[in-house]
Amino acid sequence: MSAMSRREVLALAGATLTAAAPAPLSPPRICIFSKHLQWLNVADAARLAADIGFDGIDLTVRKGGHIEPSRAAEELPRAVETIRKAGLEVPMVTTDIVTAQSEHTREILRTIGSLGIHVYRWGGFRLDPDRSIPEQLEAARGPVRELAALNQSYGVCAMYHIHSGPGVLGASIWDLYLVLKGFDPDSVGVNYDIAHATIEGGLAGWRNSASLMAPFTRGIALKDFYWDKGADGVWRPRWCPIGDGMVNFTEYFQVLRPGFRGPFQLHFEYREMGGAEDGKRSLSISRDQFARNAGRDLGRIRELMRKAGLTGA
Repeated sequence: MSAMSRREVLALAGATLTAAAPAPLSPPRICIFSKHLQWLNVADAARLAADIGFDGIDLTVRKGGHIEPSRAAEELPRAVETIRKAGLEVPMVTTDIVTAQSEHTREILRTIGSLGIHVYRWGGFRLDPDRSIPEQLEAARGPVRELAALNQSYGVCAMYHIHSGPGVLGASIWDLYLVLKGFDPDSVGVNYDIAHATIEGGLAGWRNSASLMAPFTRGIALKDFYWDKGADGVWRPRWCPIGDGMVNFTEYFQVLRPGFRGPFQLHFEYREMGGAEDGKRSLSISRDQFARNAGRDLGRIRELMRKAGLTGA
């Protein structure tokens, strides 16, 4: 066999490197939380979300939401079909489910499983200040075990949504870790809210909690805030547009586990949303103003993701 020329060697090496190179990651898929679209029916909400540029909708299947839990089996398939026809995904739903015994749990899980929706938002355990915290955390594991088994039977995963504030199990995040430890994170996981984690975690605590909960994180909620001192002299979190507050999105996106693609959910909790922040049925701002506000935040999040190296954002 004749010796290969230098050009042939380089060509072969280039072809080998090209073949071995990993495929580029798809862009992160960002949903709008449908609480902020409850002034519209599902069809109009889907059209507006698509026009703004969202990839999907996190649909409320809870009391006062787009889908009432008692009507999930009947109405949810039609709503999902409508959203998908608008070119959007429904990668998750937000529910009132706390335990396997919560009202309409089985009907909701059976329905989302049949629709190919594999994750849903769950949560709401409270801590009694007059009882031992370790005792309460151990007691919570029983209901979690039951829910995990039920989720496995339907092929779905519950994501416990992190909130801040007194009396909330999961605000400290280490407490939620102790409750979930040892369970299959594809049956009971976490919807990590980086703003609530920053409120509770301050300078460095959110970094630790993000690392601690990474194996359980199956979804991420995105919002921003800053601390504001009211006229009564009390400091409170003030929700604000993405990038105007204290959440270090750039660093958070950089510490996400490789390949995590969501579902990401964008929330609008600040007052300038004209009532949409509270899930109102009518707004004090125009449809166009809502769309401009939402589009601005969506654009900022995508730019922050791009800068953090989340390919394709």
